[in-house]
Amino acid sequence: MPLSLLPGLDAQLTTSRAPLEDFRRTIKASKAHLAERFAAGDDVEELVHARSHFIDQILIRVWRQFFREGEAAALVAVGGYGRGELHPASDVDVLILVENPPEDEAAEKLERLVTFLWDIGLEIGHSVRTLKQCVEAALGDVTIVTNLMESRFLVGEESLFLQMREATGSDRIWPSDEFFSAKCEEQKARHARFGDTAYNLEPNIKSNPGGLRDIQMIGWVVKRHFHAERLSELLHQGFLTDAEYQALKSGQKHLWKIRFALHILTGRHEDRLLFEHQRAIAHQFGYSDEDSNLAVEQFMQDYYRTVMELNRLNEMLLQLFQEAILYENQPCDTARINNRFQSYNGYLEVSNNAIFARYPIAILELFLILQEHPELEGVRASTIRLIRAHLHLIDDRYRKDIRARSLFLEILRQPTGITHVLRRMHRYGVLAAYIPAFANITGRMQFDLFHVYTVDEHTLMLLRNLRRFSVPEFEHEFPLCSQVFQKLVKPELLYIAGLFHDIAKGRGGDHALLGAVDAREFCILHDLSDYDASLVAWLVSKHLLMSMTAQHKDIEDPLVVQEFAAEVGDRSRLDYLYLLTVADIRATNPKRWTSWKSSLLNRLYYSTRQALLRGLQSPMGQDELIQSKQTEARRLLAAQGFNLESINQLWSELSLEYFLQHDPEEIAWHGGLVLSTDDFETPRVALRKSIPRGCDEIFIIQKDRKNQFAQCTALMDQLHLNILEARIRTTDGGVALNSFFVLEVDGSHIAPDRAEDIQQVLEARLGETPSHSPKTRPLPRRLQQFTSKSEISITQDEVNRHTLLHIKSMDRPGLLSLIAWVLAEQNLRLFSAKVTTMGALADDVFTLTDTQGRALEDPASQERLVTALLERLE
Repeated sequence: MPLSLLPGLDAQLTTSRAPLEDFRRTIKASKAHLAERFAAGDDVEELVHARSHFIDQILIRVWRQFFREGEAAALVAVGGYGRGELHPASDVDVLILVENPPEDEAAEKLERLVTFLWDIGLEIGHSVRTLKQCVEAALGDVTIVTNLMESRFLVGEESLFLQMREATGSDRIWPSDEFFSAKCEEQKARHARFGDTAYNLEPNIKSNPGGLRDIQMIGWVVKRHFHAERLSELLHQGFLTDAEYQALKSGQKHLWKIRFALHILTGRHEDRLLFEHQRAIAHQFGYSDEDSNLAVEQFMQDYYRTVMELNRLNEMLLQLFQEAILYENQPCDTARINNRFQSYNGYLEVSNNAIFARYPIAILELFLILQEHPELEGVRASTIRLIRAHLHLIDDRYRKDIRARSLFLEILRQPTGITHVLRRMHRYGVLAAYIPAFANITGRMQFDLFHVYTVDEHTLMLLRNLRRFSVPEFEHEFPLCSQVFQKLVKPELLYIAGLFHDIAKGRGGDHALLGAVDAREFCILHDLSDYDASLVAWLVSKHLLMSMTAQHKDIEDPLVVQEFAAEVGDRSRLDYLYLLTVADIRATNPKRWTSWKSSLLNRLYYSTRQALLRGLQSPMGQDELIQSKQTEARRLLAAQGFNLESINQLWSELSLEYFLQHDPEEIAWHGGLVLSTDDFETPRVALRKSIPRGCDEIFIIQKDRKNQFAQCTALMDQLHLNILEARIRTTDGGVALNSFFVLEVDGSHIAPDRAEDIQQVLEARLGETPSHSPKTRPLPRRLQQFTSKSEISITQDEVNRHTLLHIKSMDRPGLLSLIAWVLAEQNLRLFSAKVTTMGALADDVFTLTDTQGRALEDPASQERLVTALLERLE
């Protein structure tokens, strides 16, 4: 025990001339001792209180080094330390209570005291106040009165402490109703700072919703209103059941254990569960990797499930406190809804506590009533508790009951409230009870930067996105999605597909195929037709098809569109799949949704719809498409004053692929720039916003030379531009005409003034001849935590006689330039690059040939390329 160190310290202090060093050594030894006990598996609650008690004794001894008995001053523990809770690197918050404002000698002594405390190794947070100053500060700040409310006398003149507690009590200032309201607003603002979600990728275990602050919030209200010192008194007050109290205590203990480990691991006050700490703590706590579930993912799933439960308890208790504190002396406003339910002060509640036991189907009925009565604020806390207590009644027999099946589908068919109701069903445990497979994904995280939510939260976000497509006031967000949604005959089929699209994550195997089986069984159980069940199962099995096609293939190629259209089959499936795809991508990481991705999906949707209208047996030929584009581009160029002969001459030096890859306006813009350029030795750079593509295009004209593409990509990386796609072509006359489709790293378009700077930098630097790969930016902290073996595959495009190089690798600054440099070293010509970044993973596709324009079919050449890439990438 750390206290065993104190006799030795006392012995040293009686003779030592350097007490500072004695204190410092003792505190350092206590930290090491606590870390050893924690590693050995000692109870974290004992360790947290033991550290607090040990620091009490240190502070008392230090105080007596500076103050004589009888002096009008007191040392008081406040905040978490006042509660007797101290983690290894937590701040030691104290109040130095004085009778009169300190002057001269007294002020100097206090300054020496605080300096001494810092010098011996304590992270001291301190304030010096008189009794009057305490009251004045507390009157204007609910945080200060909260700290004082948790204060604990340590040493000095105790009468000062007792006067302060009396003067700041709820009968003097901040009566419990005002205190409660202020703390609720404080919690609301805190939750908003963290996105009102407990599911952040790198959560703050103290301040996030469901974190330690939410537990402390309950304790503060209990102390202020009920004058109770322990949460266990809520049992006697009837606010908590024994099971809920145990869940509250075990949840706090779990978070304390994580926080204790964080402080030891980092050596500082750290409450953020960063990626670099998640993996280390997971292994420290004994989790181990499984085939389909990493140790860190298991650890984080337990964390998320813990904070989800704490968040629910916090919500329920605060509602109960609201009734007891704010509405205690007010008349109840009740109104009958039906035989089973009534409203109580704006909240839905059962009319009889035995309703769910007698008629379990009412559990689902409750959520339908919430949709039908939008004036209701929510579910009364006592009814939430009843729902939780009767979840065991939702079994196989319950799920097969036609009344339950009808109610669930009716919930999905309602015109309003679907998102809010499904979130409530999930929060209260009903969704996982009714769809057992949903329990597996509750709190399940994927250790990457691509999925910013847990699987259950991602699923609910997807459903929220789908619902917004149906709401007229949000039509401006995604006009095409809103138009398509209005034509759906059965939107509920889309919601079911959304519920099941990721439900098999973590089981091993292809989650889309496994989820499709679950989805079909659900549809059959709910008496949907075989056609509807097949549509839902197909959507789940193919929910990645459209995004993969748009982001990895050349959707300007009629053959690609034709292949995709054949896979989809009909217009109805296309509509459902398009909406599901947009909602899914946005729910994976909203910050990574860009106008570029929107444009890709919209263009693929329109092209596929046109192909389906023409008929799968009558595809548009390449020649027909090229002729159509050239006719329109020729008209645009003629309007600019260019003659037909020069236009035809330029086009004769370009491949047919060029015309497939660009629309008439782009062809005309490129052509105008080339035809008005006299000197191709000097690089010419032009930028413009491309509305159809949802990005900016940088067009570079320059005499072709080796390493040109690698140099361009490196420069753009240094300019903090995100390259989305590149089109590389060289005329028969040896002039490189390269298009780079880019956005800023935050997904926005390039501002006009920055566009000028980019143009000037590129034109100046592209004239240089690099002899080695240019330097790139350092690897961001988040990316440093992820490691993955690079995967490289080579396939052949037999139609266009090109080689397709597919690279999956850890993302990093300058990755595209690195790859391009290797291709140049291997004497390969690059025609296009499709760049997709999924969190920490880059998934890129390159179209290339050898220097003679032939596909790379020689196995030895392919092996040399793969070896060279792996050496550089790894």
